[in-house]
Amino acid sequence: MASKSHFLDTSGENDPVWIHTEPYSKRPQFQKLTDNLTTDACVIGSGIAGVSTSYELVSRGVNVAMLEARDILSGESGRTSGHLSSSIDSGFTELVSKRGKDGARLAVESHTWAINRVGEISKQLGIDCEYRQLPGYDISQHEKGQDGHEEDVKDFKEEAKIMNELGIKASYQENFAVKGWDGKVDQRDAITYPGQATFHPTKYILGVLKWLTQQPNFQCYTRTRVMSVEEKGLLNKEVKITTEAGHTVTCANAVEATCVPLQKLSVVAEMKFYRTYCIAVRVPKGSVEDCLLYDSMDPYHYVRFTACDENDDYLIIGGNDHKVGQENDAGGRYSELESWVRARFTQAGSVDYRWSGQIFEPVDYTAFIGANQGQSHVYICTGDFGNGLTHGVLAGKLLADEIMGFKNPWSKLYNPSRIPPLSQIPGMVAHDAQINAQYKRFLQSDIRDIEDLAPGTGGVLNPTTQTPVAVYKDDGGKVHRFSALCPHMKGVVCWNRDEKSWDCPVHGSRFGKDGVGIMGPAKGNLPPADEAAEALLKQSSAA
Repeated sequence: MASKSHFLDTSGENDPVWIHTEPYSKRPQFQKLTDNLTTDACVIGSGIAGVSTSYELVSRGVNVAMLEARDILSGESGRTSGHLSSSIDSGFTELVSKRGKDGARLAVESHTWAINRVGEISKQLGIDCEYRQLPGYDISQHEKGQDGHEEDVKDFKEEAKIMNELGIKASYQENFAVKGWDGKVDQRDAITYPGQATFHPTKYILGVLKWLTQQPNFQCYTRTRVMSVEEKGLLNKEVKITTEAGHTVTCANAVEATCVPLQKLSVVAEMKFYRTYCIAVRVPKGSVEDCLLYDSMDPYHYVRFTACDENDDYLIIGGNDHKVGQENDAGGRYSELESWVRARFTQAGSVDYRWSGQIFEPVDYTAFIGANQGQSHVYICTGDFGNGLTHGVLAGKLLADEIMGFKNPWSKLYNPSRIPPLSQIPGMVAHDAQINAQYKRFLQSDIRDIEDLAPGTGGVLNPTTQTPVAVYKDDGGKVHRFSALCPHMKGVVCWNRDEKSWDCPVHGSRFGKDGVGIMGPAKGNLPPADEAAEALLKQSSAA
């Protein structure tokens, strides 16, 4: 029997800390879709947004079919850092400048609802997922007395004022220090705010999925890759979903809960795509305060906890983001995270997990949740940036309400068809120019000869008179050639040494070393360019 591709379980070569207590082997298995299907609603994607939307619809009596291109929970929800926060990633000063106070107030309300909803569902369904509410702390990136610290304090005071106006009970506390921060680095002073939360995301999602599988109006199919989602008809519209295998799902409404919609542009062009890095470090139980911690660096560091064993907890530290496919120095980024935590928490022990994930930043710092642009029965959830888990949960209610015709006060805020204000146009133009500049890779080659590749690595070979080729040499030294052109918009992919994937620097699509599509907006796999690659892709997809 062929060995299973790791990329059917997760979106990178490195495993996230969540498998420490919830390994891939414990995840449920489902069948492929092998025939045409008719249902009320089809949800594409099995992460936090897909499962939450399915839960809210199924609970209201809607017949739901869920489709997943790979295996359950193989996307970004399984690679998150696990925080549930009503403190928006951009900060509220920025959000108010983009969406006004009314919009920012709705953002707080919806994320707060999501935090509490996870607690409610966990209790209702008896899901042991480490859910707990705790405080959040924002600290300066600078030490007291250094240039920049006082400026951060000034910003903190203004931010805390705005947070209170929006409904978050925040306060600036001079000389505040996190319990257990015993290193010499002195970054005292903070905004503190209660009512945040954390949990074990995969335990929660699998717990909700377990409940769903026990309901008569829910069905799930994995290894079922969707290639098109189209609205048909004029008055009585229906949605036709076509899979890679040629089967059709006909439904009244469809939800693309796929991190990023499987389409060419529209909202895709209104987002930036980043890789973010995490490590999990052992610390003795009770040695460090259980909290959500963020500093003011751009990109910022973030800290939270999860269980390890009877003696230790895991301190999760993340940050050091960069645009997808435009950097390849993950080793240095992990090292910086480790140095950062050891300088501040001297009881930090071994680093047991290192991994990366992907985030999507809309130009106006607000997710796109609702009917897709130009459509009335196809819904999307994307643009999660640093609040993906709460976005996914609140999307469940918002999308269920819209599908069932109920008015939801959050709809206007998250509407994918909203018109960006004029103040955002220069930033969008600059972003588009930077993205278009990535087509320079048509003139670049990562390697001069396939012999340059060490086993277990890859690179793009770009002969001057031929199409660029993505070459992967497996651990046994066998060479596999794929097209280096992303099937989305024909950007030339880059080899990600850390996660052993092919990443597109244009719109963030990603593919495993074996060509398996692991992140949109590309719909399919990376096309094989020789028999060895074709056999590897077929083996990986069918295992």
